[in-house]
Amino acid sequence: MNKDLRLIEPAIEWQENYLSFYQEWVDSGEQMTPWVIEKDPSDFSAMVQYLENNSKGINIPDGFVPDSTFWLINEQGRVLGAVNIRHALTELLRNAGGHIGYGIRPSERQKGYATQLLRLALGKAKELGIQHSLVVCDQSNTASMKTILNNGGVEDEDFVEEDGNVVKRFWVNGGLDD
Repeated sequence: MNKDLRLIEPAIEWQENYLSFYQEWVDSGEQMTPWVIEKDPSDFSAMVQYLENNSKGINIPDGFVPDSTFWLINEQGRVLGAVNIRHALTELLRNAGGHIGYGIRPSERQKGYATQLLRLALGKAKELGIQHSLVVCDQSNTASMKTILNNGGVEDEDFVEEDGNVVKRFWVNGGLDD
């Protein structure tokens, strides 16, 4: 367990490190996860303000819920991953989105960072009053499934999307101790 990893709130002073994270993901051609990292960072201060507003429930579109975004950084300040914590569940989130969505930059995968990111995110979820977090992944995403199970995930009923994709659903108690 790397004790030098921490979650930070998005802030202007992390711009250079975040843009490196974002560009690596763009260059990979992969789908960006969680959804908030798809947000165009070209006006970085506006993006940071948008994320801050979301966490405070300001200007939330109908059908959406407040959410908090954090970046996982190492001791050098390199952004390794991102997590988005939804403060409540809509029907869509209950079925296929969950409370917590997370992703690790492509070059830093398979190093245990996702497990640590989710562990830290569960602590943040607990601070937000979420005692039991719903965390989901596609059935085909065995790495994410392992990450969830490594954090104490208890399998719930699967959800099958209209296109036939199977979403694995897990409940995890918040704020797991080291």
